Amino acid sequence: MGRLALLSAGYIWHNEAFSLNYTAARGDIPSHIGGMTNFGDNVDDEWLIVYLIQQITKEFPDLVASIEDEDGDFLLIEAAKYLPKWLNPDTSVNRVFFYHGELHIIPLPQNTGELSWLPAGHPTIPEVLSLLPTHSEKCLATEPIRKAINRRIQSYPEKIHNDQHRAYCYVPAGIAAVLKHRPDLLAPAIQAFYLRDPIDLRACRSFKFFLPETCVMALVTFSKCLYAQLQQQPFMPDRRSGYKLPAQSDQNFKAHALGMKLAHGFEILCAKCSQSASNIKAGNVVASDPQWEGFLNSLKKNAYFRGELEGSARYRELLQMAEIYFQQSVARPKSSSTLSRGEQVMQLLQAQSCSVEELQKEGENLPPEDDDSWLNISLEELDQMLEEASGTKLLNAARQEEEDEEEEEDGYDLHDITKCMKAFVSKVSSYEGAEVPRSSASSEVQFDVNSFTNALEKILGVESEELDSDDLEDEDSDLLDSDEDSDRKEGNPEECASATNTLGNIRDYMDQMDRELAGTHIGKSFTKVSGEVDVINHELSKTEAGAESKENLKILPVDVDLNLVENLLESYSSQAGLPGPTSNILQSMGLRLPDNKDNAT
Repeated sequence: MGRLALLSAGYIWHNEAFSLNYTAARGDIPSHIGGMTNFGDNVDDEWLIVYLIQQITKEFPDLVASIEDEDGDFLLIEAAKYLPKWLNPDTSVNRVFFYHGELHIIPLPQNTGELSWLPAGHPTIPEVLSLLPTHSEKCLATEPIRKAINRRIQSYPEKIHNDQHRAYCYVPAGIAAVLKHRPDLLAPAIQAFYLRDPIDLRACRSFKFFLPETCVMALVTFSKCLYAQLQQQPFMPDRRSGYKLPAQSDQNFKAHALGMKLAHGFEILCAKCSQSASNIKAGNVVASDPQWEGFLNSLKKNAYFRGELEGSARYRELLQMAEIYFQQSVARPKSSSTLSRGEQVMQLLQAQSCSVEELQKEGENLPPEDDDSWLNISLEELDQMLEEASGTKLLNAARQEEEDEEEEEDGYDLHDITKCMKAFVSKVSSYEGAEVPRSSASSEVQFDVNSFTNALEKILGVESEELDSDDLEDEDSDLLDSDEDSDRKEGNPEECASATNTLGNIRDYMDQMDRELAGTHIGKSFTKVSGEVDVINHELSKTEAGAESKENLKILPVDVDLNLVENLLESYSSQAGLPGPTSNILQSMGLRLPDNKDNAT
């Protein structure tokens, strides 16, 4: 626990702090340490826990750790693009663990030889504990999977301090005193305000604990998530509460608004107390706990105080953070006698004597607050964040110079789009989703026509040598010949004749339908293959189009590739730079279309 305190002391947890407790052996599960944390709206808390688990297994090599949330193995979700096909929620039970600080995935046995050391079904915990120390290299997750996980936690522990935001708040003196000793109580107060209901606001009509007359200026440390929740939610106080906001043009308007919201949150917390203030005993709960002395010795052993002299200002600051961590993660009994957050606030109000005059003097010499411009991001920053989150480096023509943009547009190969779309169509799809080709424009997409045809033959129950799934009309004769050969093999002339007549009728029916549609808007909307001209002229006059006679009306095959590209470009252009189906599916394949400069104004 001392190692955890060294890494996470001073962190403001959004809802519940991460804690581990001893659990006795039960059944085939040996004794272990474990815990459950409700991290609330801040997903960064979850990834901090992943980082802490990784560091624990690195610090203690004999430990094997697993971590899950309500979605299951969320580590596999993060690295979904790089998982082997056999790994899914049904097969991942007891297979994903941290060991020696690295992610390990116990594989399925691929042959009879591997059955000697790999379990055939779901591995049990004792099997895992005996398997990983002896075959850790064979169970080590592949490098792309480990990189995908490390990308989310590589910024820790620096991210713990980078995610903090300091802001001026005009709060009652009681709140300033409470946050001075227990900055972790800020989170439940903000949650009380953020999740308030009309019944909660009844307590804020007339304040009993945090009067507006005692307000002082204070510098409050938030997590960025808590600050965003408090800052971005508009709220006007009840006139009977006594809280009044200055004009929005006032330079202190934001500080007054934040302080007023915090006062409402703390008032709601205290109003929900199950005990009256007189029944709450004041005192140092940490010092009276029998576990505190052992915990403090563990901190000293792990150099938590960093050589600071006992009694110095920095030593007291580190000791205060250790006491907060001890209350949150170590001495948190599950009995009904545990004080609620509101009762803890009231206990501090009784134990600490706060002087309004002293707090006002401190408010006059506060260090500068942090800039909150990070609340607003540009489109370019959003694109960059999405690219970093997806782990891909997409081409972005808007960020290049004009000369580079022109060269990129001139050298853009539209064949890549058709190749990727064909590969996408040939991939397996089911109720679980569709597979996206992982190869990007830098590597040629392979489309195996024979494999696709063979799979289609099995579905249709035919035995043709060639079958084009794009255009049935071009291959009707081959399909007819193939079926005739199949019927001849069966040696039944009546069935052969019947099949021949049926397919002949279908072919005549399709030909007649094509002739009828050829002269309609639907038929003319498709671009046809021309044997003489490579580029189709789309500027035919109405007189030339109407002069076509039935004798000259020749049904040409549809140019599937060209129509596909035209429709994709038209759909992409209609997105007007916003997210849409075309850009989403192409970007998932590693393709990015250049901007349409022809329609630019």
